[in-house]
Amino acid sequence: MATINLGAIRYNWKGAWSNSTAYVINDVVSNGGNSYVAIQAGTNQAVGNATAYWNIMSSAGTNGTDLSTTLTTQGDVLYRDGSGLQRLAKGTAGQVLQMNSGATAPEYATASGGKILQIKLGSSSTTQYSTNSNSMTDVGADYNIVITPTSATSRMLIHVQFANQSAGSRTYYDIKKFGDAGGSAYLSEVVSGADSLANNEQIGSGGNGYDSFQWIDDIGSANQLTYELQYKNSGSSLTYVGSASSANFMYVMELAGDLF
Repeated sequence: MATINLGAIRYNWKGAWSNSTAYVINDVVSNGGNSYVAIQAGTNQAVGNATAYWNIMSSAGTNGTDLSTTLTTQGDVLYRDGSGLQRLAKGTAGQVLQMNSGATAPEYATASGGKILQIKLGSSSTTQYSTNSNSMTDVGADYNIVITPTSATSRMLIHVQFANQSAGSRTYYDIKKFGDAGGSAYLSEVVSGADSLANNEQIGSGGNGYDSFQWIDDIGSANQLTYELQYKNSGSSLTYVGSASSANFMYVMELAGDLF
């Protein structure tokens, strides 16, 4: 009975290509991370993407060899841009990974401190201060806050809370700011409209009360600033701020300029 040679009826894996091996059709070899299938019998016929003896079956693409040449240093990050794989060197301690301004590639940047940049809190006061002056007067050290902005574009939120008492005359309160480029000024005079959360406080004549108010100040510079609570009496009787049995305090909070 005649014998018919059907040849290879499936691919024959032959391992790494060798110039001394005789290959036949459908033999498959590896070389340089790619794999090739023989389309013609031969010996010592170099593999290639398109030759008379071999066709490429699969390309190495992004294999371990490619990554090892792209990533060179501990901590490297691999990403792809419009042309291929790229290496992003590791950042420094405390930095965070974010997208660049064009949203095209990652980058390392200093971590943001958030929208509240710092807070300066005066001592919780149990001292009772008093005045019968008809001119604005500094209440006392417990209501003086010194703060150095981290940015000229920041805003300062000034909050004051205190017990008050008047012996019969009307009392006026305000926050005076020192240290900015324009010199000293009362916030009720320079802050208005959408940036103002309080007006010049006026407490009724006579009796006891409790007051809490705040301003937002657009600072415009990074100079050290001092904010102090001041008051005056419209008559000749004493007016009081604070008492031992109440919560009396003042704080200044620096806010990022883009918070609102």
